[in-house]
Amino acid sequence: MAAPAGKKILGMDQTEFNLFTRRYGIGMVMLIMIVGLSIVSPAFRTSGNVLSILLQVSINGILALGMVFVMTAGGIDLSIGSLLALTSSIVGMVLLSTGNIFLAVLSSLAATTFFGFMNGFLVAKFKMFPFVVTLATQLVIRGMAYLVSGGYSHSLVNDQFKKIGTERFLGLIPYPVLILLGVIIVAYIILHNTKLGRYIYAVGGNINAATASGVNVPWTQIKTYVISGFCCGIAGIIMTSRINAAQPNIGVGYETDAIAACVIGGTSFAGGVATIPGTVIGIIIIGLIYNGMNLIGISTYWQTIMKGLLIIGAVLLDMILNRKH
Repeated sequence: MAAPAGKKILGMDQTEFNLFTRRYGIGMVMLIMIVGLSIVSPAFRTSGNVLSILLQVSINGILALGMVFVMTAGGIDLSIGSLLALTSSIVGMVLLSTGNIFLAVLSSLAATTFFGFMNGFLVAKFKMFPFVVTLATQLVIRGMAYLVSGGYSHSLVNDQFKKIGTERFLGLIPYPVLILLGVIIVAYIILHNTKLGRYIYAVGGNINAATASGVNVPWTQIKTYVISGFCCGIAGIIMTSRINAAQPNIGVGYETDAIAACVIGGTSFAGGVATIPGTVIGIIIIGLIYNGMNLIGISTYWQTIMKGLLIIGAVLLDMILNRKH
């Protein structure tokens, strides 16, 4: 709701306050959570716990960084959890049959990227609703994961592959954290410093205006789903390495955490509004919820409730700041 004319909020008029909130509000929330958890639980401040949080959010973070491209263009991808399972099944099948890590990684990335392309193709070329398309492909992909694995989990005994998810660079920083950092950098460059990024914002902001400006809307939409699929492959490889097993039943509900991180970080469901720094903050906030509540002994049920409330609050804030009703 707009403040009465002339009324000051924290020394700022309504427009200045809205701009400040849009730019820095979620960062302030993160800082408040960090300070609060540091006071309540001294164990939260340890370097080991900080690395634990970063390791915990690495998989969801990579998924969220793929999802933000799709949502910025006005879409959504509910198939990412199933793509994790398909990645795990393919990696397991290839490693168990050939032992070739490179082939396992390449084939799983190719598969998830292909399904990302198919999601985008169905949405862009046939004008199908993204929710319906990705809900359907979620089932198809999950079924394929079970077909590839024969419906069973398979333990992996490849020590070199296991290092991807468990080893630490120079004995300090876990490889998944470094991979997440690399994905953040690449995602930032693409979304904020390339023509594709500008096109994605244009398509999500006003698809008719983007078309009139000469933007190839279908291919732009397809590319966002391809990016999401590729990110799913990376996350699936890390997860499979960490659990040291190929499991067709992993990834259930992971799309919820990815969407939550994006929305909490300021990505609009309507499209056209998002930032990579905001998404990263959203990723960290999700990690803080899980880690902080575990440290102070709060039930996982409350963690789920808190995450849902944060999503509702973020969406309401987006509607208020952008005057969407």
